[in-house]
Amino acid sequence: MEQRFVLITGVSTGIGYSLCKVFLDHGFEVLGSVRKTSDSKRLVNDFGSSFHPLVFDVSDFQAVNDSVATVEAIVGANGLSCLINNAGIAINGPVMHTSMDDYQRQFDVNFFGAIAVTKAFLPLLGAVKNYAHPPGKILNISSVSGQIAFPFLSPYCSSKFALEAFSESLRRELLLYGIDVITIGPGAVKTPIWKKSIKLSEELLASDYAPSLTRFEKQVRKSAKEGLESDELADKVFKIFMSRNPKTRYAFLNNKWTNFTIPRYFLSARMFDRIIKKMFFS
Repeated sequence: MEQRFVLITGVSTGIGYSLCKVFLDHGFEVLGSVRKTSDSKRLVNDFGSSFHPLVFDVSDFQAVNDSVATVEAIVGANGLSCLINNAGIAINGPVMHTSMDDYQRQFDVNFFGAIAVTKAFLPLLGAVKNYAHPPGKILNISSVSGQIAFPFLSPYCSSKFALEAFSESLRRELLLYGIDVITIGPGAVKTPIWKKSIKLSEELLASDYAPSLTRFEKQVRKSAKEGLESDELADKVFKIFMSRNPKTRYAFLNNKWTNFTIPRYFLSARMFDRIIKKMFFS
């Protein structure tokens, strides 16, 4: 049976780790990016010989390009069946109190990193003439915050809005090669990303936003606690990959009607503003 290879970024924990498991369980070879050598050793121990670690930070564009030769040596003439741009971080805070360096870091990882990885591996996905294998797919892990912008999350939301626009343009360009691009927009998922990001500094606690940020922090922690399990999301993503006629975008979250469909499609922006004001500023 022909080997099939999938490349997933950001696999040390959370969604990326669960994605590795589900693809490996279905007989795929998985190439997964991590930032630390210690994580690569741990994951090889966890997953076995069908997992191939790639040590690079997606925001280090030279390291991303350097990894192409390693991937080519592993996949050989098989190419890549799928690229999943999963690596991401979440930076939060009021715009007034968020540095330009923080905005830059947010975009370097969530947006420019995804672009760099995609550009580097497009040839292995089939973006060349007379490709010997069926074209691969690209799955970009966005967020509910890629279509609904929340207060105190402008760096994160902005990066995900940008990722969604990139995905739309890319999909239409890659019609030439038959490479499909699908956006996955989950809501809260039980992963370490929010634990790492929720930090109320002394500056913020002394600002006008302190009461609102305290409410915001409690709401984020509550949402994360009640969120989807990463393994559950990974199973859904695998089914999308295997689907012959997938949609271009999926939203996965608990209480989807209340938390996504109504605010996204039925409420005016001003009405949603009033709800936000009542939640955080009243």
